[in-house]
Amino acid sequence: MRGLFLWALDAGHVKADPTLGVKNPTVPRAPGFPVWTEDDVARYEAHWPIGTKERVWLDVLLYTGLRRGDAVQLGRQHVRDGVATLRTEKTGITVTIPILPALAATLAAGPCGGLAFICGVTGKPLMKESFGNMFRDACRAAGVSKSAHGVRKIGATRAAENGATVAELEAIFGWSGGGMASLYTRAADRARLAKGAMSKLVKGTSGERSIPAPNEKVRERTRKDK
Repeated sequence: MRGLFLWALDAGHVKADPTLGVKNPTVPRAPGFPVWTEDDVARYEAHWPIGTKERVWLDVLLYTGLRRGDAVQLGRQHVRDGVATLRTEKTGITVTIPILPALAATLAAGPCGGLAFICGVTGKPLMKESFGNMFRDACRAAGVSKSAHGVRKIGATRAAENGATVAELEAIFGWSGGGMASLYTRAADRARLAKGAMSKLVKGTSGERSIPAPNEKVRERTRKDK
């Protein structure tokens, strides 16, 4: 409406812009993709063991931190001396990802495609939309009502809780500007601070010295002095 009346005012169709001074309505922020929990990961791993293509799907997402559009592109041609290098689709940032032992074991067991680690039944690469649907079905079969993007989030949470800095998170996940990485480091810091400070809710543990009750001899001596 603002654009319409701005045009109408310039064109002489109206004498005043009724949208001036009108505030934009408050739009509730969407909750976003639900984050995977460690229980979700364990449930999926139990249902899809190493040696299944579904396990390759999860571990590529979990141990690289890539978005699904980049994960479906990752293949042997991107790996040299145990390190994967890939230019990300969304931001154009080149990420350098060491292949962790857990991922290396899963990839060695396969099945993987010739051009991409993530593949379908025929061994051919998947489009990110097809992969998203197939991965969601694999999650439902394992009793996990989550998506591929939530795996990326638990990866960031793990890294932050293990002490990763903002710069390190940005290097792993291809972020920039510090905003997104700070969300995870702040949450991890709050969790660590709360855990360390919980004992301070107990009286006498925050620097206060508790006064021991006098023993019987002290009580007797006090009575005699009186």
